Amino acid sequence: MASSAVPAPSNSAPPRQIAGRDAIERGLEAERDQLAAWIPVMLGAGIAAWFVLPDARAWTAVLLAALALASAALATAQGGRASVVVACAAMGIAAGVALAWSRADRVAAPVLARTAIVDVAGRVAEIEPLPARGLVRLTMADLSWAAPAPSPAPRRIRVNLPDPDTPQTLTAGATIRLRARLMPPPPPAVPGAYDFARVAWFRQLGATGRGFVPVQVLRPGAAEAGLRQRLTRHIEDRLEGSAGGIAAALVTGATGGIGEEDAEAMRRAGLAHLLSVSGLHITAVVGLTMLLVARLLALSRRVALTGRVPVVAAGAAAVTAVGYTWLAGGQVPTIRSCVAALLVLVALALGREAITMRLVAFGALVVLVTWPEALVGASFQLSFAAVTAIVVLYEHPRIRDWFAPRGEAWWRRTGRAVGSLLLTGLVVELALMPIAAFHFHKAGVYGALANMVAIPLTTFVVMPAEALALILDALGLGAPWWWVTGQGIALLLWIARTVAAAPGAVTAVPGMPGSAFALMVAGGLWLALWRTRMRRWGIVPFAIGAAWALATPAPDLVVTGDGRHLGVRTADGRVAILRDRAGDYVRDALTEGGGVDGEPALLSDVSAARCNADLCWIAVAGRRVLATRSRHFVPVRNLVALCRRADVVVSERRVPRTCRARWLTLDRAMLVRTGGVAVTFATGRVATVRTAGDRHPWVSPAEAGGRGGR
Repeated sequence: MASSAVPAPSNSAPPRQIAGRDAIERGLEAERDQLAAWIPVMLGAGIAAWFVLPDARAWTAVLLAALALASAALATAQGGRASVVVACAAMGIAAGVALAWSRADRVAAPVLARTAIVDVAGRVAEIEPLPARGLVRLTMADLSWAAPAPSPAPRRIRVNLPDPDTPQTLTAGATIRLRARLMPPPPPAVPGAYDFARVAWFRQLGATGRGFVPVQVLRPGAAEAGLRQRLTRHIEDRLEGSAGGIAAALVTGATGGIGEEDAEAMRRAGLAHLLSVSGLHITAVVGLTMLLVARLLALSRRVALTGRVPVVAAGAAAVTAVGYTWLAGGQVPTIRSCVAALLVLVALALGREAITMRLVAFGALVVLVTWPEALVGASFQLSFAAVTAIVVLYEHPRIRDWFAPRGEAWWRRTGRAVGSLLLTGLVVELALMPIAAFHFHKAGVYGALANMVAIPLTTFVVMPAEALALILDALGLGAPWWWVTGQGIALLLWIARTVAAAPGAVTAVPGMPGSAFALMVAGGLWLALWRTRMRRWGIVPFAIGAAWALATPAPDLVVTGDGRHLGVRTADGRVAILRDRAGDYVRDALTEGGGVDGEPALLSDVSAARCNADLCWIAVAGRRVLATRSRHFVPVRNLVALCRRADVVVSERRVPRTCRARWLTLDRAMLVRTGGVAVTFATGRVATVRTAGDRHPWVSPAEAGGRGGR
């Protein structure tokens, strides 16, 4: 009987395909320690997709497509790592979409439909004094409305009261009745501006407004103000003006006592992050606590020889971090920083390397799972971009060798430390610049130099001195340390004012397209998370996104969503506004939306404009714009004649049907659908706040609020 040979299984794939697959497998094997860092990135991609895409059909499509891709990758897996990576990435995207969608539905609450003056009673959930503005901000819950009640009736509102007229007995937990002018949480005034409506939705705020005095206290709350409020007042009593406000912000996170001019100087100098209790403050508190506890325990030889000093010091620092987070109000950035600090302390207690990219990724994962909406906020992006940049910098072998401690002369050690601070500041500024440009339309130039002095000053002088002052106040001995704290803050403010006033300190940039920003983020993450040569491919999307953003021209015309205000770019590069009585918020929105830093001019003073009490006729970039500027009646015949000659008509009211511009008519009827508008005449681009078919719940709260009213 002849034996028959069994043929060996052969791979039917072409040799080139096999070689490519093997190359991918080798690349992933070389980067296997970094793969875990991509989990929050994929989760964030799904969350971002939910915020960018318009409605449930698109969200469902992405969700199902990601699940299908994951299933296909697992079904065709041949024991390699690539299929598993693709499946995990697709599952992360699907989980991100589901997390954002479920979170938005879970927090759904009724939103006021239109502006109304109402009588309302409710429990004071939060009190935020704003002494620099002469106001007290109340968040009220458990509301009951006097007839006629608004429909739908919000369950949670925020109102401002004049500080001098607020009852001194008003504390958190009190039940009060007041009369207030309430309005729905406002959407962005112009494209690219701050979206308070979205933030309010996730905070379950159904209305905001201003309360009228007198305020009737129906039932008193706590016998006295809470610890956070009492501590804030105590600090502001010790230091006057903005110095007291900054000192309070460092301890309790309350920024209401900082004057607007000083707050703006801090922002322009790139020091505003010092006013928000986050990573820097938590790190300083944890580090000082560990140092103090470790030194005290080391005084006992018996305790020191046990080897438990680092563990006990880490435990004490963890308790301090949690307490500081609670004292600072438990805001998302503070909680995020506290979680990261606790992870570092656990790593130290276990004898592991404390600061790694995996730790950063785990912290981001915790935040995104708990608060998926944080992804689209500037705070999350700025803080994690800064931390990621620092970790990437000091994980690089050459950088680690350059700045590693070594036995050398003191002046060399000092120079090395200064160089480390300067390099860190420059890298962080470069990492944060695209994010700041996207959200705030501004980019700082001298922020790295200012932070090189301000961060050590705050960490090693102001905060320790303030802590000692607070502790010694119990014995009546805190005055000298309050003086030190005040001098340190005075120096901090001098740095901020000097840098903010320097020529070219802030560069205004026009709003960049979201796709350009996404390309820069994707390229930056690719550069940061890989370790082999494949990381260099991240330069390509980053460079494309940066070039796209830089090539985007500033809009020639910016119109607010109510049609009352507009800004046009003049021949000298400034922004001129329609109404001279526009408030600070509107002025800032129009100038930032127009890519200009500085005070706007008045349209009536521009030579290219002809204005009277009712109308303005402006020549902008070769186009003619007609805008109404009063509610007075304009003869229809005259108005129609001007409309037919204009390329763009802007009005806060509904214009006659016969009043149609040659290209674009932005009256009340149109602006209700579009919201604020930014127009670039050279390219014909019209950017709007609202897009057709957008069904996010804060855009259509009447639909989503009904679900939240159950």
